[in-house]
Amino acid sequence: MLGRDLADVAEKAGMDVLGLSRSELDITDPAAVEDVMQEARPEVVINCAAWTDVDGAESALQDALATNGAGAGNVARAASDLGAWTIHISSDYVFDGCKRQPYLESDAPHPLSAYGRSKLAGELEVLRNAPDRHTVVRSSWLFGAHGRCFPATILQLGRERDELAVVDDQVGCPTFTGHLARGLVELAQRGAPSGVVHMAAEGSCSWFDLASCVIELAGLDCHLVRARTADMARPAPRPAYSVLCSQQAGVPPLPHWKQGVKEFMAVRV
Repeated sequence: MLGRDLADVAEKAGMDVLGLSRSELDITDPAAVEDVMQEARPEVVINCAAWTDVDGAESALQDALATNGAGAGNVARAASDLGAWTIHISSDYVFDGCKRQPYLESDAPHPLSAYGRSKLAGELEVLRNAPDRHTVVRSSWLFGAHGRCFPATILQLGRERDELAVVDDQVGCPTFTGHLARGLVELAQRGAPSGVVHMAAEGSCSWFDLASCVIELAGLDCHLVRARTADMARPAPRPAYSVLCSQQAGVPPLPHWKQGVKEFMAVRV
């Protein structure tokens, strides 16, 4: 989802882009990663590969760690060996959600879920394998035109059902992958800051608010009911509040999440 948008944006910006699918490069295979890097000899590597099944990671932590942890390290190490800069995508789920103010880069991570632990492991692997040539970009609640995502699910269910229950006690920054891709390309073009940065949509909302926006823009006659996370019985715990804000200079601001929903609807409806 993010990778396809990123490749499109980078090509339009005049970059030479090599975008690889999982079938073309499995980042859990260090030898394969090394071979690709040696052949391509990139200047910047943006790692969009990830295990994204949050609930599935609870029963398959080692699989999640293989991609989100060790796999991230494989990419960073091979890139660093060539003098390339690694931009690694991480998640708001590295935080526990106990704050009620936006999380900054200086806040200590404390993941609640196996998925969150695997993403934090990836951050540490990138730091260890490319200590002087990396940027970890944490983002939040990604949705886009080229994959499964929450707004797409709401569109489908909103057309099939008269009523939907959506949780209203988790708050984050829904981020359109088209907007994040532009921010990542800007970082790559002008030189990304070293370390961890937060890059997510402006504004914040609950999943209920996001679903309401999608239903309204689609003109669907579907009634939404506010629900609580505890009522949904999902395997993985979620942070109740994971709004991200950056205190780092030079991080491109992204448009408001509602603008992201509008652009998503223009390409998906």
